[in-house]
Amino acid sequence: MNDELEYRAVLAVDIERSAGRGDRALLEIRARLTEMLKEAFEASGVDWSACLRHDLGDGLRVTAPAGTRKAALVHPLVPELALRLRTYNRGAAPLTRIRVRIALHAGDVHVSPDGTVAGSPLEVLARLLDAPPARAALAGAPETVPASLLLSGHFYDETVRHGHLGLFPEDFRKVGFTVKEHTADAWLQLPGREPPQGPDTAGAAPEPADVQEEPAGSGAAGSKMVNKASGHGVVYATQHGTQHIRIERKH
Repeated sequence: MNDELEYRAVLAVDIERSAGRGDRALLEIRARLTEMLKEAFEASGVDWSACLRHDLGDGLRVTAPAGTRKAALVHPLVPELALRLRTYNRGAAPLTRIRVRIALHAGDVHVSPDGTVAGSPLEVLARLLDAPPARAALAGAPETVPASLLLSGHFYDETVRHGHLGLFPEDFRKVGFTVKEHTADAWLQLPGREPPQGPDTAGAAPEPADVQEEPAGSGAAGSKMVNKASGHGVVYATQHGTQHIRIERKH
């Protein structure tokens, strides 16, 4: 086994609601997504041919070349991909429209001579890709919004927080999530959509069908609001705190 570690940025995308479309539609959207990702990487100055790619079935994981500037994977790569997705969706049939969740992380990974990549950063990336806040945000956004983006705290701190060219911290929202054994905070954005206004605005969640609020002084440290979002789960928002979203799937 190769014991050498390399610091790499890793990106993953997953196609929303890909199941049930049939093999022909799935093959079509997978091919088109790969094509648009390649174009977005190249438009961002990242050599696609030097990237290590892993098929996720209904998505793709990409390990960027060593030395890639991480900020470029947020901007211009994400806007470039979102633009291509939105343009494509205008002329696509319902079965072949594409909306995706995008996750970004970075860390030390093992890179084998055959291009296999392994290590705990990939586990974190997988949890980010499946995080309930990213799922709920995209599901509750207008159909014209083609993607949700979730950055790990590490990735955000080294890129967006510094306000590099094209990166605006106010466009991101801090969210907490738990997937399997992994609990963390991350930073959420809906590319192409105006950021929510105010600290108590649940802009990253679907429109609530039912709202219950406990008055302050009821024994909690602050008022707690439970939004029951039809079809997507329950949104727990504590005033002036971190937003937590739990997805409840029907089996």
